[in-house]
Amino acid sequence: MSKLKELEAFVQVANKGSLTAAAAVEGVTPAIIGRRLDALENHLGVRLLVRTTRKLTLTHEGQAFLEDCQRILNDLANAEAQLSLGSARASGHLRLTAPAGFGRKHVAPLLMEFLREHPEVSASLDLSDRTVDLVGEGFDCAVRLGGLIDSSLVAVRLGQMKRVVVGSPAYLEQRGVPRTLDDLAAHDCLSLPTQAGWDFQQGDRHVVFKPSGRFLCNDGAVLHDWALAGMGLAWRSLWEVGADLRWGRLVSVLDDFATPPVGIHAVFPQRRHLPLRVRLFIDSLQDNYTRPEYWDSSE
Repeated sequence: MSKLKELEAFVQVANKGSLTAAAAVEGVTPAIIGRRLDALENHLGVRLLVRTTRKLTLTHEGQAFLEDCQRILNDLANAEAQLSLGSARASGHLRLTAPAGFGRKHVAPLLMEFLREHPEVSASLDLSDRTVDLVGEGFDCAVRLGGLIDSSLVAVRLGQMKRVVVGSPAYLEQRGVPRTLDDLAAHDCLSLPTQAGWDFQQGDRHVVFKPSGRFLCNDGAVLHDWALAGMGLAWRSLWEVGADLRWGRLVSVLDDFATPPVGIHAVFPQRRHLPLRVRLFIDSLQDNYTRPEYWDSSE
């Protein structure tokens, strides 16, 4: 039980930004919260928070540990809820948001299946590439890709994704296959106008390539179509181009320079008990995204 209290204290401090605010939530004194943090750091042998008189800052280890702690506490709350719910059925309205392209292809179809299985649940799905304020706009859950910024939200890892540089066989035959990152300068690169660059890993270095070319579009689906049409190289996610690679419509290049996969997460506001409809839908996404055959079968 003491270890659980230490984890709860760490999560509250990380989310609230101070010992005093975390103590108010837990109903104890700031000194007790401080002792719990000390005990946790001593047990782990690492510093989780840098504490000064003015602010608290998560260390690199603390940031990584926070996601695991949130998941553990959420799983525990769900287990408790499961025992108390017994045979209860999911009901009510589910408000979700997801990135437009990914949501259209990998959230909307699974939501349709979920609603068929749970007829007492209704849902609304907002597909937008902006970062939605879940609390302020009244959303139950968001699916997010890549790094997480808002540590006040609980994050559950659903799966992972990676990006690859792709081109059509016809384009590569005509323009040649790039073998190094420097070779990209001689190619038409299909990119988003607002894109800072394409991320690569070169040895121990993170390299950002600024694409150039005649073709720009603010819609990733159009860039995908242009790559299929042989108009250039595109830096796309495997969830989008996986089927094209399997069927030979596109070919991946520069795979030796690809960055490590990043996470697909469900995020939601901190709650003592997550509504059953939200928990079950997150479980459904996780069950699908962690199966390799799901990605192999998706078109």
